[in-house]
Amino acid sequence: MVRALIFLLAQLASTPIVSEAVETGEHRLVDLQTFECRDITRSTVLQRVCYDRAQQDLIVASNGAYHRYCGVTADTVERLLGAPSMGQFFNRNIRREMAGSRFNCT
Repeated sequence: MVRALIFLLAQLASTPIVSEAVETGEHRLVDLQTFECRDITRSTVLQRVCYDRAQQDLIVASNGAYHRYCGVTADTVERLLGAPSMGQFFNRNIRREMAGSRFNCT
């Protein structure tokens, strides 16, 4: 048992760390290295939320697709994560319905 644990730890230590990248709905590949990501289990709308505080970029997985939102403040993300209904908060305050919306990335 101890040998197996030591072997597993040795394998993990020698495995290169590869950053994750996702393709957004705009067909752009975004490297998530600078993002803090959280898997969401308490929402039927959102599956994952990734946020880059320095760039104010938010990437959300919804219905199996990733979408990017720019200029989203940390306060907005904190309110999203703490909302009683994350899906309702997202749909009302962040999700873009049309071109030129508040958090569109240019």
